[in-house]
Amino acid sequence: MTMLENEKQFRKDERERILEERVPSLVMSGLTLQDLQNLCKELHQKIDVVDEERYDVNSKVTKNDVEIQDLSQKIFELKGKMKRPNLRRVRVSADAMLGALLGCKVKESVDFKANLKTVKKEEEKKEEVTDWRKNVESMSGMEGRKKLFDAGQ
Repeated sequence: MTMLENEKQFRKDERERILEERVPSLVMSGLTLQDLQNLCKELHQKIDVVDEERYDVNSKVTKNDVEIQDLSQKIFELKGKMKRPNLRRVRVSADAMLGALLGCKVKESVDFKANLKTVKKEEEKKEEVTDWRKNVESMSGMEGRKKLFDAGQ
């Protein structure tokens, strides 16, 4: 426990020493207006430099994080690769399938084809091809409309 406390105190002292080296205390008493403006400009330039360094370090860290994630994903894929066996097609009768799906409820065999409805195909009606000009002449006027109306009923 005492070693941990000593280590914490050592880190704290080290941090204070480094901050004193990098950030000297500001002496602003007795400075003219021009000197204060120059000091502000210098501080702004230093802040810009520190921000650029921080951005560069941040981008490197994110790039390394992505790379680590990709590599760990590749390792996971390589470890987890298992070969799947080829599946075989199995023929099962309808009774066996119903027995597997419904359990013991179905005891008698079910004939699916017997329950199907039969559908008769009707022959297609062929209309005779006539000359369209005669058809137009006969349908023109009120007589043609009457024929269409009567044919619809």
